[in-house]
Amino acid sequence: MTIQERPQAAELITSFVTSDDGTRIAFHTIGHGPGVVLLHGSMETARNHMAMAEALADAFTVHLPDRRGRGQSGPYGDDYSVRKEVEDLDAVLNETGAHYVFGVSASGVAVLQAARTLPAIHKVAVYEPALLLEDIPQLTGWIDRFDREMAEGKVAAALVTSMLGLRLGPPIMNVMPRGLLTWLTGLLTKSEDKNAKPGDATMRMLAPTLHYEGVLMAELADTLDRFADVQAEVLLLGGSKGLPFLKPALSGLEKTIPNVERIEFPGLDHDASGDVSKRNPAGRPEIVAAELRRFFTSAA
Repeated sequence: MTIQERPQAAELITSFVTSDDGTRIAFHTIGHGPGVVLLHGSMETARNHMAMAEALADAFTVHLPDRRGRGQSGPYGDDYSVRKEVEDLDAVLNETGAHYVFGVSASGVAVLQAARTLPAIHKVAVYEPALLLEDIPQLTGWIDRFDREMAEGKVAAALVTSMLGLRLGPPIMNVMPRGLLTWLTGLLTKSEDKNAKPGDATMRMLAPTLHYEGVLMAELADTLDRFADVQAEVLLLGGSKGLPFLKPALSGLEKTIPNVERIEFPGLDHDASGDVSKRNPAGRPEIVAAELRRFFTSAA
């Protein structure tokens, strides 16, 4: 059952669908044509891929879900795992009739997992899926400290812990004192809080979601072989300046998935698919959207 709200803009409609465990999942729809579902990555909501949706809306009906725990969707609930992500996507696919899906980073690996079990998915495009194949203890060992800092209300410190643990910042972060990094991050979060507009999802608001992204990555770490049974057509995307620890996953998936194509964008980084913003000045969604358009319109 879907409940529709009054559109916030003439071309954008917000709807809700119920996942298997009763959680309400919001998704926003724009455009006309075959259905495409765009799933956002970490520290994002559906609104962070509006530019890509608008670039595709003349040829596709684009659906942008808020992944659970974010935006207008319901909470994570108990026993969170990749199964919840697959069930949420399944609910959106069943409601919309879409057969094409895009995911980035953590949602990218969740989408690949969904493609193993959901026959409704005919084509999948993923941008630097967060499938960990190397240095797994180091890349997942930050979660306990992150949880402690969040429990103590130390949001800036927890954000630094996640950035260092996942090697998300420039190399200089590795030699800067953690106290200085925490102070600078605190200034950024306070500034963002002060300037946030109604409906904005700030770093402070999204910080708790990083725990669940870490859980997802840990659950799917070192599971490359299972993706050999993906029957959908798959487009693997990444940037030459993307996260180095995710490049082995792209290479491994290229060799493992039966029907696969891989493209690397020169000069783009891990966040290229997202909207350009103060938090993401390197976004190049129009470049990624052009490849999605080609892939989703090409004959099987």
